[in-house]
Amino acid sequence: MTMRSRKLERSEWKPYSDRVSKALVGKRAEVEVVSLDLGRQVQAEWSPIYGLTFDPKDNLFEIALEGLDHLIRAPQEVHVLEGPEGLESVEIVDADGRRQIVRLKEPLALPPPEKA
Repeated sequence: MTMRSRKLERSEWKPYSDRVSKALVGKRAEVEVVSLDLGRQVQAEWSPIYGLTFDPKDNLFEIALEGLDHLIRAPQEVHVLEGPEGLESVEIVDADGRRQIVRLKEPLALPPPEKA
């Protein structure tokens, strides 16, 4: 079970986000913002995620979640953590040095309800 962390080159941001967005269907995400001025703030806790996109024209990342559109303007760096099951997390550093961390997980599979 090897985890691999790597920094994406800017030229990879759009094709990578387009490709992984298709694999995010059915997953849940937690979005956390970390910076010296804000401290640590959780923006979303394990909400269904619809996609992760980069718009090079507007220089903007969008993380689309149920009930939240988290926008990251002027991204400077993108780091991904990939494991045997695929993408585990994405960290995007914006122009102010804030780290936007998106952690992914599969939804909890519950057993079917018992018949009374």
